[in-house]
Amino acid sequence: VQLQASGGGLVQAGGSLRLSCIASGSIFMIVAPGWYRQAPGKQRELVAAFTSGGSTKYADSVLGRFTISRDVAENTLYLQMNSLKPEDTAVYYCNGVVISTTGFLREYWGQGTLVTVSS
Repeated sequence: VQLQASGGGLVQAGGSLRLSCIASGSIFMIVAPGWYRQAPGKQRELVAAFTSGGSTKYADSVLGRFTISRDVAENTLYLQMNSLKPEDTAVYYCNGVVISTTGFLREYWGQGTLVTVSS
């Protein structure tokens, strides 16, 4: 199983980006997928995620600006980021608990995609 994140880049403050995370491999289900970010010198933090019950949760700092969505059939997770701010600059990681087709359960992380917001 692999999680491949993409969509990062350089954008001016106020701009938008859409991140994607495609999961591949012997996947039966992905539970509680989400996006995390880590800025230089800071700890990794939750940005947005689906709960195991299917609802969504967001960090207060991105509420109203970012939207998490998913295509279950395509095992793809998205993060639409609008009204970006310089403080959103970070490496963004996708994450999920994968139940494999053989019944194993394991947490996976994507490789990260860099988002840089210039002022």
